[in-house]
Amino acid sequence: MASMPRSPASQTTKVAYFSMEIGLHPAMPTYSGGLGILAGDIIRSAADLSIPMVAVTLIHRKGYFYQRLDASGWQREEPMEWAVDDFLEEMPERTSVTIEGRSIQIRAWKYEATGVDGYKVPVYFLDTDLPENSEWDRTLTHFLYGGDQRYRLCQEAILGIGGVRMLRAIDNQSIERFHMNEGHASLLTLELLDEEVRKAG
Repeated sequence: MASMPRSPASQTTKVAYFSMEIGLHPAMPTYSGGLGILAGDIIRSAADLSIPMVAVTLIHRKGYFYQRLDASGWQREEPMEWAVDDFLEEMPERTSVTIEGRSIQIRAWKYEATGVDGYKVPVYFLDTDLPENSEWDRTLTHFLYGGDQRYRLCQEAILGIGGVRMLRAIDNQSIERFHMNEGHASLLTLELLDEEVRKAG
């Protein structure tokens, strides 16, 4: 007997899935390996099962890297730039995080993973490449696992803190569970704690 597709309106539990990398399409270099493939599989499975979930990651405009060998046999790493507009829809909402005393503006782009019954799970890609930000801050969502420890910590603040704030800006107020795919988004716990402190007055 075929199962009946579940209605999103009948489900109250909301899950937000945070991951530094998500593999959704071979032409979108927003992943480097197993962690991203796992994240993409979970999101597609959620869409197939009509689970009311959203996902958050960074846009990685220049990907992880493209590897080639030069004439001497040495590995050379090159950016993997891709056409964001071909795959993602820019969202109007904006948010910000304060890092090193600077307010960094963040926008989001949406991708919808569609399940076998047509159920859609939105995936939000955070992006700091905005003219309001400094040149260095604009690069914070360019490279997956790029830069030094400072660069990576800034990325994790954007993903964790900025990701929660962006979901709130997009009006995802009913989220009950936040899932962190490894520790890259762990700073979201500080934002959730701050929300509870503000509620308590």
